[in-house]
Amino acid sequence: MSSAAVSVTYYLEILSSWCGWAEPAWSELKKRYAGRVDFRWQIALMRPQDFPTSRDQCDWFYQRSGMLVRSPRMLNSGWFEIERAGHYEAPNRVAEAAKDFLGETDERVRLALSHAAMHDGRRIGKLDIAVDVATQAAPELAPAPLRAAADSAAVKDRVAASTQRFLDHQLNERPSFIIESTIGDKAVLAGTWRAEPLAAVIDHQLADHAGYAAHLAHFGPVPSS
Repeated sequence: MSSAAVSVTYYLEILSSWCGWAEPAWSELKKRYAGRVDFRWQIALMRPQDFPTSRDQCDWFYQRSGMLVRSPRMLNSGWFEIERAGHYEAPNRVAEAAKDFLGETDERVRLALSHAAMHDGRRIGKLDIAVDVATQAAPELAPAPLRAAADSAAVKDRVAASTQRFLDHQLNERPSFIIESTIGDKAVLAGTWRAEPLAAVIDHQLADHAGYAAHLAHFGPVPSS
C-alpha cells in the first residue's frame, strides 16, 4: 500500500479483449481520483487453454464482446497463431520489462501492445515483434536491453509472481480489480469493465477513510485498555 488512502490494483493480460474494453474506465478513474488514490497494474497471465483455438472462435468472442460494449468496430484476430498453442507470454513480459526503464506508471507500452494485436492484428506473440511495438510506442527504449530484460529470469519471475497473486484471490476473470484502503477495507471486482461500479467502491472507501480520520481527530487513538 502507498501513502494514498485507497489503492486500486488492476490485473490484466495483454491479449484479453475485456481488458481492452476496460481501458477507457481505467483512464477515467485515474483522472477522477488523481492525487487521492494509488493506481497500479499487474500482469495476470491467461493459461494456454484460456485462449481461443482458432481464428473463427476468436472472432466469435470478439463479436460477443463487441456487441455488449456497443463497439462500432470489431476487434482483429490477426494476432492468433494456431501453432503457438495458447502461449503468448512474450508481450506480457515485454510490458513488465518496460517498467524497469519507464517506471511503473507509464502505460504506453502495454497499451500499444494491446492495440497492435487486437486492432492491427500484429502477431505480438513473437518476442521480436512485441519489442518492436514497444520501442515504437516509447522511442526512448533501446530494443536490445528491452529484449534482454523481457527474456530475463527476473522479469519471468515477476510475471509469475503477479499471476500467482491474482490466482490467490481465486480469480479467473481478466480484468479484475482489487480496491483496498488503509483502514483495512478490501473489495474484489472480477470481470468489471465499466467505471461506474469501480467508482462506487472507491467513493465508499474514501468516505469511510475520511470518517475514521474525523473520529481520530475528535477522540484520538483507541485506548490501550
